Amino acid sequence: MRILAAQTAISLENARLYENMKSEVERRTAAEQALREALSEVEALKNRLEAENVYLQEEIRTQHNFNEIVGNSPALLDVLRKVERVAPTDSTVLIAGETGSGKELFARAVHSRSRRSDRPLVKVNCGAIAPGLVESELFGHVKGAFTGAIEKRVGRFELANGGTIFLDEIGELPLDAQVKLLRVLQEQEFEPVGSSRTIRVSVRVIAATNRNLDQAVREGKFRADLLYRLNVFPIVVPPLRDRPSDIGLLVGFFSSALARRIGKPIQGFSARSMERLTRYSWPGNVRELQNVVEHAAILAQGPVLDLEGTILDDLVVASEASPGAERSTTVLSAESLEDVQRLHILSVLKSTGGVVEGARGAATILGMHPNTLRSRMKKLGIATTSRGAS
Repeated sequence: MRILAAQTAISLENARLYENMKSEVERRTAAEQALREALSEVEALKNRLEAENVYLQEEIRTQHNFNEIVGNSPALLDVLRKVERVAPTDSTVLIAGETGSGKELFARAVHSRSRRSDRPLVKVNCGAIAPGLVESELFGHVKGAFTGAIEKRVGRFELANGGTIFLDEIGELPLDAQVKLLRVLQEQEFEPVGSSRTIRVSVRVIAATNRNLDQAVREGKFRADLLYRLNVFPIVVPPLRDRPSDIGLLVGFFSSALARRIGKPIQGFSARSMERLTRYSWPGNVRELQNVVEHAAILAQGPVLDLEGTILDDLVVASEASPGAERSTTVLSAESLEDVQRLHILSVLKSTGGVVEGARGAATILGMHPNTLRSRMKKLGIATTSRGAS
């Protein structure tokens, strides 16, 4: 009996030791798993911070068209009142307006007056991304997700977490990417390309377009449900031709900024040139005016600027010579505006020898991305060649 009791005691002790060892192994396994997960989170945070730092450095190096909104016209003040009302909310904003009217400036105004102003405003030009890379740009991808994905990439939505994402030229977004964007707007979550891991974010969305999205919906080029989600608070930026009283203020603003930048005294345009500037229809809007001021400042022999010899000279002369050249307070029809835009683009292409891209290309002069200019040329029926247009 004593032997049996001793064996039983040994067995019980072994069982206890086994359970202790098993518990210790399980504890260590759990600790190792927790450590791996923590290291994975640290690596993900490191990747995100590195990508965010790169993006912010790019933002710092980027020269924006304006550092403040200039003007006091009724049309502009009405838009500013809307900005003040919507900025403190988290509502999605859809900014509509012609190319060069300053849509990004108003997006920045909304962000800077919001509760997210201490976080990044991440900009995405939807029209400048190759169709096959849109989802990767917006949502990121894992290593090996597709040919060329040699390393993990953090998407713009993840970069904007806690802040605001500005989707410029939203009308150019491919339909397959629109489906994924709709989910982000609804659920605030997505999966990077090639991954099954769901990432949750808190991002305010501001979108902008120079297209008629209602028409795009009718043509099957834009999802109606996405438009409903984006169009929570619409803002329409007025074209410069509807703000003639702001032209003098804008000229003064750009002249002062240029004088500091190029170290050259600039007093503004002559009275004759200012009169001609206010009569011009400005199809390229404020961005075009800024380019004209800079062009005139470079050519000027003294502090007073003149239109003679600038890229705008021929266009202003042509518009003054055309029937009904007196400034009208009514908005130009779509047909007449497209004629002016076509004439302007052709004139700039002529001055660049048909070159679209590059520092001296038409896209740079017009303040557009080359892909945007090509799209506009196609819409206006301007035939492209390897060198230029006709």
